[in-house]
Amino acid sequence: MIELQVLTSDDWRVWRDLRLEALADAPYAFGSRLADWQGDGDREERWRARLDIPGSRTFLAVLDGKPVGMASGVPGSRSDAVELISMWVSAAGRGHGVGDSLMRAVEQWARHVRAAVLELAVTPGNEHALALYRRNGMTDTGQVGDVLPDGRREHIMAKELSSD
Repeated sequence: MIELQVLTSDDWRVWRDLRLEALADAPYAFGSRLADWQGDGDREERWRARLDIPGSRTFLAVLDGKPVGMASGVPGSRSDAVELISMWVSAAGRGHGVGDSLMRAVEQWARHVRAAVLELAVTPGNEHALALYRRNGMTDTGQVGDVLPDGRREHIMAKELSSD
């Protein structure tokens, strides 16, 4: 059974461990690099601040007592939007519906805060993530996002929430 928990800054250690695992496991999937969050970047106040972004919510997925996934909703590019960031599911959580559960949790929270749009950026070629996002109603907007460390550009996807 998948259990979802809302993380606060007091949960920074569990989020830190999962985030570092995610960046090591799937460096191609994130704009951040593992090295950015290690060494001098690995500070308690930084981890707490990430979980304390005003107007945000971070979810942790637990399967069989073990943290296996995470996703955050943060204020988006416009005032009526929520952006899904830091989405990741560990190998142990894949194939069990963890990604769909996290997507639903962020979407439900976005609706609760009256967002009209849920948006996200996905790296090109990340077919598993694209399939998950499409399955959950996200569509490619045709816009490009940030430049990734390897020079590629993220693709922006969105889902209108007001018409659902």
